[in-house]
Amino acid sequence: MKVAVFSTKAYDKQFLTDANKSNRHELVFLEERLTDKTAPLSTGFRIVCVFVNDQLNESVLKVLAANGVGLIALRCAGFNNVDLRVAEKLGLVVVHVPAYSPYAVAEHTVGLIMALNRKIHKAYDRVREGNLSLEGLLGFELHDKTVGIIGTGKIGKVVSKILFGYGCKLLANDLEPNPSCLAIGVKYVSLDELFIGSDIITLHCPLIPETYHMINAEAISQMKTGLMLINTSRGGLIDTSAVIDGLKSGKIRYLGLDVYEEEPDLFFENLSDTVIQDDVFARLLTFPNVIITGHQAFFTNSAMVNIAKITVSNFTDFQEGKLCTNQITTKLVVR
Repeated sequence: MKVAVFSTKAYDKQFLTDANKSNRHELVFLEERLTDKTAPLSTGFRIVCVFVNDQLNESVLKVLAANGVGLIALRCAGFNNVDLRVAEKLGLVVVHVPAYSPYAVAEHTVGLIMALNRKIHKAYDRVREGNLSLEGLLGFELHDKTVGIIGTGKIGKVVSKILFGYGCKLLANDLEPNPSCLAIGVKYVSLDELFIGSDIITLHCPLIPETYHMINAEAISQMKTGLMLINTSRGGLIDTSAVIDGLKSGKIRYLGLDVYEEEPDLFFENLSDTVIQDDVFARLLTFPNVIITGHQAFFTNSAMVNIAKITVSNFTDFQEGKLCTNQITTKLVVR
């Protein structure tokens, strides 16, 4: 079946091509991000394959449907960039990759915690300049620190197990307790209790209307002074302006981000020779106690192999008229 693969990078082409060898779908790789402007490129395709920053709003979905597209295949777990209600009205099937490697994101999360705490990024730069002073590099031990984990699905569960190994006290918030987390002593509490009691807070929940800007000025006001905040989930979970105020006041002492709410025009591109026009993002970059990575938490070889394999399998299920177990519907995401 003919597939338009939007937002293609060299690594996407490599892994999807390898996964497609035994399936023989016709993959057409497009560097363009799917937007209102590029939606007409879907003409002649039954499937479009998209990523986290492609836009699938009402106007784009109407163009896809009019052009004969039947399947929208996300090569990621998140689907906050898709208007599912409109897709269903138009008869468009939406599928995703619900689990590819929770270890990849979980390990990156803990990597950010350790880098911020022990100031590894600063030490690296200093030593390369011949400065081996320890001034300003004082960290803390994770042992006995209280970590609040918001969302204990596949990724949050792995994060909890890793931090349990460090000897951390673990609080969590989710709709339903995860038995694996309960087994290692994770204590489920309200969000307010988690905000008040945590030394470190890490986010692992989906971005839906109920979780949009869940980390806002009110939430930050409840947190411990000197808190560490980590987000490797979705940028919209955080009100960035409120977090900047928290950094300026010292309420937030450490911030680690792999996602950003206005990332579509920034992430996955080499902007080293351009002036970044996003003033909020530029302000974040001025803080010495902030580490930002460009949505790379998922980016391991194992994860990319699994993403490609499941994505191509989703193509095949649609082609063969099978009910895809990875289909997303509005019924599945109602909270």
